[in-house]
Amino acid sequence: MEAQYPAHWEADVVLADGGTAHVRPIRPADADRLRSFYSRLSDESIYFRFFGPRPRLSDREVERFTNVDYVNRVALIATIGTEMVAVIRYDRTGPGEAEVAFLVEDAHQGRGVASVLLEHLAATARERGIERFIADVLPANMRMTGLLRQAGYTAQSQFEDGVVRMTLDLTPTDTSAEVTAAREHRAESRSIARLLTPGSVAVIGASREPGGVGQTVLRNLLAADFTGPVYPVHREVRAVAGVRAHPSVTAIDGEVDLAVVAVPAEGVIDVVKECAEKGVHGLVVVSSGFGETGAEGRARQDELARIARSYGLRVVGPNCLGIANTDPAVKLNATLAATVPGRGNVGFFSQSGALGTALLQRVAQRGMGISTFVSAGNRADVSGNDLLQYWEEDDSTEVILLYLESLGNPRKFTRLARRISRRKPVVVVKSGGTPSGHSAAELGLPDSAISSLFEQAGLIRVDDLIQLFDVGQLLAYQPLPGGPRTALVTNSDALGLLAADACLAAGLEPRKPVNLGPAAGPAEYGAALAGELASPEVDAAVVIYMPPIPGETDEVAAELLRASQDSGKPVLATFMGHLGMHPALRVPGDGPARGSIPSYAAPEEAVRALAHVVRYARWRAQPVQPPPELSGIDTHRAQTLARETLAGTAPDIPPGGFAQQGPPVEVDAAELLSCYGLTVWPAETVRSPDEAVAAAERLGWPVVVKVADPAASRRAGTVRLGLTGPDMVRHAYAELLGEHAELAVQRMAPQPAVPTVIGVVEDPAFGPVVSFGLGEVTARLLLDQSFRLAPLTPEDASDLIRSVRAAPLLFGQYGYPPVAVDALEDLLVRVGRLAHDLPEVARLDLDQVLVGESAVMILGARATLRTPAGPRLDGGPRRLS
Repeated sequence: MEAQYPAHWEADVVLADGGTAHVRPIRPADADRLRSFYSRLSDESIYFRFFGPRPRLSDREVERFTNVDYVNRVALIATIGTEMVAVIRYDRTGPGEAEVAFLVEDAHQGRGVASVLLEHLAATARERGIERFIADVLPANMRMTGLLRQAGYTAQSQFEDGVVRMTLDLTPTDTSAEVTAAREHRAESRSIARLLTPGSVAVIGASREPGGVGQTVLRNLLAADFTGPVYPVHREVRAVAGVRAHPSVTAIDGEVDLAVVAVPAEGVIDVVKECAEKGVHGLVVVSSGFGETGAEGRARQDELARIARSYGLRVVGPNCLGIANTDPAVKLNATLAATVPGRGNVGFFSQSGALGTALLQRVAQRGMGISTFVSAGNRADVSGNDLLQYWEEDDSTEVILLYLESLGNPRKFTRLARRISRRKPVVVVKSGGTPSGHSAAELGLPDSAISSLFEQAGLIRVDDLIQLFDVGQLLAYQPLPGGPRTALVTNSDALGLLAADACLAAGLEPRKPVNLGPAAGPAEYGAALAGELASPEVDAAVVIYMPPIPGETDEVAAELLRASQDSGKPVLATFMGHLGMHPALRVPGDGPARGSIPSYAAPEEAVRALAHVVRYARWRAQPVQPPPELSGIDTHRAQTLARETLAGTAPDIPPGGFAQQGPPVEVDAAELLSCYGLTVWPAETVRSPDEAVAAAERLGWPVVVKVADPAASRRAGTVRLGLTGPDMVRHAYAELLGEHAELAVQRMAPQPAVPTVIGVVEDPAFGPVVSFGLGEVTARLLLDQSFRLAPLTPEDASDLIRSVRAAPLLFGQYGYPPVAVDALEDLLVRVGRLAHDLPEVARLDLDQVLVGESAVMILGARATLRTPAGPRLDGGPRRLS
């Protein structure tokens, strides 16, 4: 019987030049593919691999190389199309050690194939208990020695008998993680750059039919004055829109970088293969009839992505609006929208194809400019994550706007957003989700949790498309505010009061409105705004200009621009009720330039946009802190406890590896927490009054008697506090026993204290999520919780605590004493570290955690483990998801 390997050992990957390949373990059926691969190798490549000439592989060698047990002998290959282009393998040579070697076809060397294969092989080796790779390398083989040294792992080398022996410690390090992330970033950024900056475009399915999808894209390309050649492709006609047509992509004489596909869904796969043969870099599939139509269409869509990636192509769509790039050197409008906004500094991603046209029209109506636009449609391949990687490097993009209907890889999304938001603001509208993606309900998290996790990553989440553009135009043209103190300059007392009320409701700190009166003109407005911006007590200004009789509009606008220049503080306006970039409020340049003042239809809308930006600026100003070094941590003991608890629940679990996901199993939560320096307050389950009294004597007076079932204990009347003697314990036991089967005795925790609840869940998409809330009944009923991704920095823990509405109870307000918030923060950081270290922890509940004046006390803890079915979505080596 052929040996089996875990499904997650297969992956589509992006190479260093932006192309794609498929990585998978070798199989016996790959014998002919291996022979063909070997025949294309140069003599030098063979010499470096085998230390001598070897014109061909013998049948015995082919059989050995293609038949592995996926435990002690593992080989991974990279394929492009149907051809094998690289292979890497290890052979176990001793406990925790294996010999490694690889070969890359000469034509594909320098594309980063070997580095991505090494990442994947190292991950599989760790799953099989291998800690070190040994590689014997000829001194002249600089590619291999360089690859091993640059992987980020701890490497040692020694020279002996004419060979360099290199030893690679496979323990992940900060450096190896940084190397992996940097390579992923460069590769995915380049893959999108190849789509958005093509030198030539083919439109496949461009017919003569007026209003047809293909002809619409063709005409939009021509109308935008695309700077490269455009090739209509149609099997029957000679010309479309006055441009010579070709019967197929392969019949085009010149190179084709990008192909827009507008043929019926049934014919798309054949077109993909033709494009691969031609050497096309990427596809924009505007055709419908895929995942949006049901199971059959979804299968067709999956096949489209699989075939395209296997041949090295990235795909936008299907069922998308298209892509655009306003760079004067490109002038690309490969969309179905005739109206594309002018040049600007905003990158715009829309998952919806149907909404795309309306969204672009709204941007254009506001007078905003964009750098690039991508409508991903069904998102079979290219996603928002890919665009984030590209926009991070794109100097022409300063603000990123995202309209998302689902989250493909939420953990990766938040990781990228957290990094990118430090330099460029990311504003996102997240709708309710689609069956093909991850909605909040499918993720197992409430929608409030999604907002919390976005906030942790520095994302600006808004409620609707109007707010998306309201916030976007402020970020695009004005500086970030230094705080919430807001000046209000107005010619209407009523509008000024409305703006002040809106500021208070949004969490801003309004100054007393400066009411200039209805007759105020340019001089009054200029002087008032300049005076307010000059004050050290002002961080931003909102100007309201709504004259009863329009007059000196342009002059007032000019004074506002003059007063705001070089202040370093953002200025927003409600200018004649205009929505967007009023022509008179623009700084001269190629489209709206930095310093232009955005206008809003009403003061409340301006204030709401400013409040979002103030919160973002506050987050961005916080220093970046790594997770802290913690004392009293024994990760090895915790991992051993998890493995021993799960032993027998799922078959054949190798050290550090994965098997079929097993059933949930409870573990001794107190012992697990002790591995992270946390102690659960002692308690004993009792079955009689005498056992209860004996337990109280052992634990020490005073005690509590409570219901043992954690779920039942959340109800009122399930605990008796402050019991100081046997008679009180017996009486409490008798009272509670009538309704509950099992009771527990616990030593009374010091009072006063504030009850809190801490939880961990291993979400299938986000990974480990830590939740926090107060333990009061009202807080539970109102679902007053906050959430953060693990691991937690001290700043994350601090924000987690302060994000709940009932947080003031921890800081000495409403009659409660101030409590040890610093100890609570330390506990949260430790719980976050536990959650990060142990993917086996499916759920952990600390209920309740009392926060006293000097310490925290964990009164109850319950933990459930489950064998993970595979690595976390954003864990392990690089892969397309």
